[in-house]
Amino acid sequence: MPVEKEHNSNILLVDDEPNALRVLSAILGEASYNVFQADGVDKAIEIISAENIDAVITDLKMPGKDGLFLFSHLKANHPDVPVIFLTAFGSVDSAVTAMTEGAFFYFIKPPDYVKLKAILSKAVEQRKLKNEIANLRSQLESTYRFSSIIGKSPGMDNVFRMVENIKDSSSNVLILGETGTGKELLARAIHYTSHRHYRPFIAVNCAAVPRELLEAEFFGYERGAFTGAVSKRVGKFEEASTGTLFLDEIGELELSLQAKILRAIQEKEIERIGGSKRIKIDIRLVASTNRDLAKEVKLKNFRADLYYRLNVVQIKLPPLRDRKSDIPLLVTHFIDKFAQRENKHVTSVSPEVMKIFLNYRWPGNLRELENAIERAVVLTKRETIGTRDISAEIRKEARHDGSHIAALKPLKELQLETVIEAVNAFNGNKSKAAKALGITRKALYSKLKQAGGKLVSSKAE
Repeated sequence: MPVEKEHNSNILLVDDEPNALRVLSAILGEASYNVFQADGVDKAIEIISAENIDAVITDLKMPGKDGLFLFSHLKANHPDVPVIFLTAFGSVDSAVTAMTEGAFFYFIKPPDYVKLKAILSKAVEQRKLKNEIANLRSQLESTYRFSSIIGKSPGMDNVFRMVENIKDSSSNVLILGETGTGKELLARAIHYTSHRHYRPFIAVNCAAVPRELLEAEFFGYERGAFTGAVSKRVGKFEEASTGTLFLDEIGELELSLQAKILRAIQEKEIERIGGSKRIKIDIRLVASTNRDLAKEVKLKNFRADLYYRLNVVQIKLPPLRDRKSDIPLLVTHFIDKFAQRENKHVTSVSPEVMKIFLNYRWPGNLRELENAIERAVVLTKRETIGTRDISAEIRKEARHDGSHIAALKPLKELQLETVIEAVNAFNGNKSKAAKALGITRKALYSKLKQAGGKLVSSKAE
């Protein structure tokens, strides 16, 4: 049974000698550890399976299954749990071998208990740090994983299917889309759903870095390469090696730098500024632009050879005005995000606000919608966001944008149009359409009854 203390670290002691267990348990209990005891390996494995153990202190030599057997079990099933060995003088060689295979430390019996507590504290702290890093990585991957991108419109469904097909390829990807459509979010989704997800994702905004610094940013430099280069610097290509390099707004690069990037892509190696050593790189290159690169090639503003290198797989993100059926989903997502951040009970927008959002053209795309929701959540004093919480500019432009429309369509009618569009997009396959819309087949059939005869001929269900 554990000795319950305020300390939240659980330590498992394993020894076939009852007196050794009692002494060490008492010492660690005084140091505010929760101490579990096992008189053999089988009991230890049982405890480890049931409890969140932060560190194991085990005798090396025990009858039957020994400490090395337990160590092998932990390496295979709980590799994050540090193991400290206690051993007699004659078994030091075995303990040293275990250290080379990943054991945290070993002590010759009887141990120096002051030093043992210090080493144990480091072991526990190291495990907690590793767990925190793993949790942060998991949160990061969850934030940017493929399924976290909001959208069920046919246009976004095409994007999702494309990403699913190419995520594990090594081919270069070119993402096209207007400013604010979520190009970097998509690039991160490609990375964090690929087999490179545990490797670096390095992003460079080519439009934000001063032109005179871009070469150093990309390729790094050696100490003394130029005035002010007081130490060596690793560039983004080298930093991203084994992972993904995302070059945002690549259409902004000048021609001379385009040539150097092309060479790095072709040869899969770079040279730091001021250096002569050629450094091998292994990267998945994803680039994005809001420009028409094919047109820029014709105008001689962008190298044709680089364009063809980048444009192996092309993904075009639709602007928000072309995926308005996604707006209710996006609004709900952004409200949840900012209400949680602001610790406010805001749950929805009024029908009038939704009409404004559906009628507005959103020149700033997702980024503009997100900013509008953030502002509204911060300003509102109600559970439901009203028109007064929306900027006057958006309200005015929404009315102006809708002036060519005879009447603003009700939300119900827009929903019906979305259902029809989805079924048509899948050539009448209602199962696929329902899945893309995130609704059941039963709900889809209910909508279709209201839609009348506006559908294409049904195919396979």
